Amino acid sequence: MAIAVRMPKLGMSMEEGRVVTWEVEPGGRVEKGELLLIIESEKAEIEIESTHSGHLRHVYIEAGDEDPLPCGTLLAAIAETPDEAFDAEAFRAEHDQPQMPKPSTHKPAEATPAATARAPGKKGRAITPAAGGLAKKLGIDVTTVPGSGPGGRVLREDVEAFAARRKDLVYVAEGVALEVGTDGEGDPVVLLPGFGSDISVFARQTPMLVERYRVSAVNPRGVGLSDAPETPSYEVATFASDAAVLIEAPAHVIGTSHGAAVALELALSHPEKVRSLALVTPFLEATPRLLAVIDAWIRAADADPDVLAAMLLPWMFSDAFLADEAQRRLVRRGLADVAARIPTVTLERTAAGLRAWSGARSDVVEKLRVPTLVVAGGADLLAPHAAEVARRIPAAKCEVVAGSGHAVSIEAPDALNTALANHLAALD
Repeated sequence: MAIAVRMPKLGMSMEEGRVVTWEVEPGGRVEKGELLLIIESEKAEIEIESTHSGHLRHVYIEAGDEDPLPCGTLLAAIAETPDEAFDAEAFRAEHDQPQMPKPSTHKPAEATPAATARAPGKKGRAITPAAGGLAKKLGIDVTTVPGSGPGGRVLREDVEAFAARRKDLVYVAEGVALEVGTDGEGDPVVLLPGFGSDISVFARQTPMLVERYRVSAVNPRGVGLSDAPETPSYEVATFASDAAVLIEAPAHVIGTSHGAAVALELALSHPEKVRSLALVTPFLEATPRLLAVIDAWIRAADADPDVLAAMLLPWMFSDAFLADEAQRRLVRRGLADVAARIPTVTLERTAAGLRAWSGARSDVVEKLRVPTLVVAGGADLLAPHAAEVARRIPAAKCEVVAGSGHAVSIEAPDALNTALANHLAALD
């Protein structure tokens, strides 16, 4: 009997992937545990081993297809022998089962239904008539729906998925619900992404963390499916209050860049919610360079997402990382995927809040009394004073990842994972 090979789900934030290469030719023999294919997902290439021994009888998805595929999509079939009876189309009909994202296990806070007003999508995105018609029928602003078609084109399937996923949002305030991915068991860990990013920035950390902890990754206001209330500014204190609502018991809070600012504010304003802090490339006062990059980011946000990604690369990563052409191309595509999902107005509102917070907490961080880890990038152009943040926080430990740029979670995932694992293990 043939065995289905599907697009795997690796970590709670993974929703889709691309086939990079097949390591076995059609008809070729593969043993259980041997390398079968390489997929690309969330800015990384991942080797996938075969779960069964047999012959690669049929390949449904060829390598190099640029369109991402949902987890669960049928990729190939493995049969015991190369010549047993096999009906490819009948097998596809039975086994092609793209998966919807896993619902959040958070209990929604009491609140009124989420507001329908959301941030407008990218300018110039195409919307199929079927998608527009279904969105109108369901009462959804189709400009807020992430598109999976060429150039971000919104398809009917995108609207269906959007509607299904919104049922699982978690209310944090009246009319405001957030997208929260949750996985694992154990003590709570909360992940807060940086400016212009989403929970996929922690894709290389979540598999390690969910082995021992109950991990909740939060898409802040205006990001992904999270509601985007129409206010001039998304204050750092507001993001911190949102996170506080989500935390039921004192949690280990991990934030990167702007998310580190939110984590700091959470610990200062809601200390009862925080068991420990891990601040990745943090800052207390945004440097002129960081503010200039954010301004350019906003100005370029309505351009082709690939153009924006290309602009961000030299500011986010080190020379050594960018010298690898294949690695640079992979990360650029991942950044473009994320950029296409975050509206310009969300960037503008978040930047306004960041500017207002910058420098406001510099004189009070010494009041923190929570175990704190600071992770600094040795070649970080955007937050070059991260080590100084550690010196300002009583008893904070600082780990400098030599040679890494600002995006440590992507450029040096192993080093960051080791630092986080040691930090958390010391508190068990």
